Amino acid sequence: MPDTRPLRADAARNRGLLLAAAADEFAEHGLDASVTDIARRAGVGKGTVFRHFPTKDDLIAAILIDRMEALSDLGERLCEAADAGEALREFLTAAAMQRQERDLSFLAEASASLNEVGRARDRMLAAVDALADRAREHGMLRDDVTGADVFLLMCAPNYVAGYVPDASPDLWRRYLQLILDGLRPEGARPLPATAPRLN
Repeated sequence: MPDTRPLRADAARNRGLLLAAAADEFAEHGLDASVTDIARRAGVGKGTVFRHFPTKDDLIAAILIDRMEALSDLGERLCEAADAGEALREFLTAAAMQRQERDLSFLAEASASLNEVGRARDRMLAAVDALADRAREHGMLRDDVTGADVFLLMCAPNYVAGYVPDASPDLWRRYLQLILDGLRPEGARPLPATAPRLN
């Protein structure tokens, strides 16, 4: 696995360039994206890629962890926001915007068995749980909706909009608003099945 010691400034810069380049390559070419093309896109040598990420799986895991940690950081900060309902909205909007900018959801299956990815996912789920708990306590989230429900709905706006040919880039916002309205307690009817457990 990659070295986890603190990086020098130049090494940290190269790592950031590699992650951005790899994300773009995977978004454009799927799992067939080559390390050679990633290195060229990042403006570094192929050896630099392997110094940071010994295997392609390590690179995929790093991309996913980077994205999940960005959302976890945001979710944890939003747990301190005064408006719990607006905090949940801001988090779900950020999650949808991240996916709209670059949909890399297909990478999750490729690295699902890696412990580091699992830990990052657990941290993000904990942040979503905390946001959901606060929204529920403030009367902004229906009582029968759990953090797991909210977590599973994070990708729904983009997923639905993806079925529309030549969709407006902002179409996902329509479905996010429908989801947010459905999460509110006003006019809610009992849900027909028990919420899933994700950890």
